[in-house]
Amino acid sequence: MFMKKKRWRMLPGQPPTELDKQVMYWENKGKLVPTRELIKTPEQIEGIRRAGIVNTGVLDEVAKNIRAGMNTQEIDDICMEYCKQHNAVPACLGYEGFPKSVCTSINEVVCHGIPKTCDVLREGDIINVDFTTILDGYYADASRMFIIGKTTPAKEQLVRVAKECLELGVEAAKPYGFVGDIGHAIQQHAEKKYHYGIVRDLCGHGVGLQFHEEPEVLHVGRKGQGMLLVPGMVFTIEPMINMGTYKVFIDADDEYGWEVISEDEQPSAQWEYTVLMTESGVEILSY
Repeated sequence: MFMKKKRWRMLPGQPPTELDKQVMYWENKGKLVPTRELIKTPEQIEGIRRAGIVNTGVLDEVAKNIRAGMNTQEIDDICMEYCKQHNAVPACLGYEGFPKSVCTSINEVVCHGIPKTCDVLREGDIINVDFTTILDGYYADASRMFIIGKTTPAKEQLVRVAKECLELGVEAAKPYGFVGDIGHAIQQHAEKKYHYGIVRDLCGHGVGLQFHEEPEVLHVGRKGQGMLLVPGMVFTIEPMINMGTYKVFIDADDEYGWEVISEDEQPSAQWEYTVLMTESGVEILSY
């Protein structure tokens, strides 16, 4: 019979810290814990924080300019120009073949929408703009919803509830809590209260030193399940909330194979933050 390999590694020659004791306690209880490599150093956190400031600035610049009549390629141009001005790099550009610097997802497009000159924003559209910045080798990731002009009450509610889901997920993320606590809070709000579909096929993720790291942050779940949340971890919370079914498909007309659409082609909304887990709770690094 083989013993299960421990994920948490003690530093050689060092007495156990309070963090070590907490993590080893939960690991010995059979819970999934992070590896030590997922705990960012103060220097790394500062680098991610700087990337987050630029990333938030990109989305602020989009917010100043987005309007009916513009096409989504113009949004891409705004993001690229802001990055150049701040010596940053868009993480999406070229990532596994993604052709643009930003994701622009309109109405029923759940995520990974590709900017195009032919995609013109119209009165009543809702759009998610999702951007990830690399600055000095550090990553920060966030997205926002924008309502173009006046839209329907149903779309307004969807956008609002998606933002509430993100905020409830952030509130549920506690030091030495679990990833499942986040998903549970979101699921109670979106599914139980509003009967919306929560996308299962995509999720939040660790971020900071790479574009995607552990843990996977599912937006459905049970309290006390999933990976232990430890001070020093950096990750995204990014619930994708569909007006109808939670099921999705990849657009067959997308030559790159990226655009994800709600199966019933009803509208979808998403908000995303990059957050740092601290000893006292969550710090938002990009929004």
